[in-house]
Amino acid sequence: MELRRVRIIVTGRVQGVFYRATCAHMARKNHVNGWVKNNPDGRVEAVFEGTKKDVEFMIKWAQKGPEYAIIQNIQILEENPQKIKDFVIED
Repeated sequence: MELRRVRIIVTGRVQGVFYRATCAHMARKNHVNGWVKNNPDGRVEAVFEGTKKDVEFMIKWAQKGPEYAIIQNIQILEENPQKIKDFVIED
């Protein structure tokens, strides 16, 4: 099984709308490992690692986000997989 890892940076109304909690729930539900955090500048940053299909699903989810989010932009950066084993919400 080939792993894919991406780092995303999401701009818009993404803090205070349960973006991190919903992201973690969706990632765990779809067997994607990584992390998500709020950045001080108001953006949300996340790493998704899993199968290509599962990571692609999370990228598509991230472009919409939870119900009250308004996504203005998403930056997607490819990274080398690190075989992480969980999905966490970072402070």
